[in-house]
Amino acid sequence: MACTDNCVTIHPYFTVREGKLEAFRALSERFVERTKTEPDCLFYGFSFNGNVAFCREGYAGAEALLHHVGHVSDLLAEAATISDITRLEVHGIEAELAKLRGPLSVYPAAWYVLECGIRRG
Repeated sequence: MACTDNCVTIHPYFTVREGKLEAFRALSERFVERTKTEPDCLFYGFSFNGNVAFCREGYAGAEALLHHVGHVSDLLAEAATISDITRLEVHGIEAELAKLRGPLSVYPAAWYVLECGIRRG
């Protein structure tokens, strides 16, 4: 069954360095505030488990995700001074993932191809 859902999701896990958790929490609020202005962001938020922060985010397509990465590049650089991306997953249909593999090659991503499913809204 072909899947026509162009939504892409990216799942970064940040391991926050010792003594920097409150700084990262404050930074996550800035990420959320900045991302609110992106019209093709479908959802965005941070979850925490000890010193691991997870950013749950979804976009209408590859172009929207790339726009987001550019839009928060300064915040990503700031995050890199207090945390490390220890896991990164990118999910979507192959046509959308193909647009992302080159631009996101600087990140240690695992690529998941969506093969079947439904999406509402």
